[in-house]
Amino acid sequence: MTTLTRLLPGDRIIRLQLLIIIAVAVFFSLTAGSRFYSLGNFQSISSQLPILGMLALGMGITMLTGGINLSVIAGANACSLVMATILVAHPGQPVWFALAMLAGLVVATGIGVLNGALIAWIGVSPILATLGTMTLIAGLNILLTNGAVISGFPAAIQYLSNGSLAGIPVALLLFLLVALLLWILLEHTTLGRSLYLMGSNAQATRFSGVNTPRVTIAVYVLSALLGWGAALLMMSKFNSAKAGYGDAYLLVTILASVLGGINPDGGFGRVIGLVLALIALQMLESGLNLMGVSSYLTMALWGCVLILFIALQNRKS
Repeated sequence: MTTLTRLLPGDRIIRLQLLIIIAVAVFFSLTAGSRFYSLGNFQSISSQLPILGMLALGMGITMLTGGINLSVIAGANACSLVMATILVAHPGQPVWFALAMLAGLVVATGIGVLNGALIAWIGVSPILATLGTMTLIAGLNILLTNGAVISGFPAAIQYLSNGSLAGIPVALLLFLLVALLLWILLEHTTLGRSLYLMGSNAQATRFSGVNTPRVTIAVYVLSALLGWGAALLMMSKFNSAKAGYGDAYLLVTILASVLGGINPDGGFGRVIGLVLALIALQMLESGLNLMGVSSYLTMALWGCVLILFIALQNRKS
């Protein structure tokens, strides 16, 4: 492990760039190049990346504080089910479309406040608090819908995954815009600085006059709102909403955060690193799919990669 760490440059972003280059080279040779570099393959990557990206950003900002949000996907599904129910019940009515979007925002905000309050005011550990809310929300999603699929959305929703600007998918552009806005928030606002300080030393941050409970609640609300964005993209991509969509994404969001340079203990990490990590993971997954590798084996591989990177990080520190 020490040898491998010394072989790679110290900057995590450079490591990710090298990983992307290596992934491209390996899969070029293994898949004869033509399939890996086909338009259909890159369209598949670009359709998956925005959804995972929104969820990973929602996971990553909580990890910057030393926390975690295991409920981000269950919350996204709750938002999508609420919005889908309203849209299907009142098709083609702009007022109800706006109310559906607002209802999704209210649900996301409520979930974020619940998580933040459990952590900041009651003192529950982030992993237990969000595990509890994840289980609660997932159960309610299934209970209220009986596990049924809600489908048939207006063209405005479908445009998010089907539309393009200058040949670039709208969903990808939206993700990049959100990533840019989040970068600005983290690097150039008081909330962003407070968030990093909390991850480094929460007690010292509190003694310095920062309202840490307020910051904690704000972070988990923001995480849930990013889940709302992911819910819109899932509704657009699948033209349906269901309680179980995206369950397999949870591990990938954590892996992308760690691989992107976010310290699981908090205090360190950048948005650009997380975005590069997502690109690397999507390229790897695409190559494995083209090779016919089982999705279950791919999931096992993600677990191994996560363990390896955490081990390397702890070894270095």
